[in-house]
Amino acid sequence: MMYPYVKYSDGTEVTFSSIYIDNDKECIDVHFERPTKNGFDSVRIKLPTYEVTVWEGKYNAEEIEFFKQVVKNNSDLFYKYAKEGGFKFA
Repeated sequence: MMYPYVKYSDGTEVTFSSIYIDNDKECIDVHFERPTKNGFDSVRIKLPTYEVTVWEGKYNAEEIEFFKQVVKNNSDLFYKYAKEGGFKFA
């Protein structure tokens, strides 16, 4: 299951997965995606390792570093809300 997190002004949407177990560790995938004329630019970063597991399209290295920082700065929130089944909106 993927949950919405934020949408940036360039159209990049950030979503995060439910918690899953990989090598006996709780993991979450954080996905960044922006529409283009021909599809999407996509990046996926895995918690807790901060490994980039998907990089497709035209995101540049500076944007990838920004995304890694977003994931690092918000990792506690990703785990919290993944455990709660996403955000609860009124």
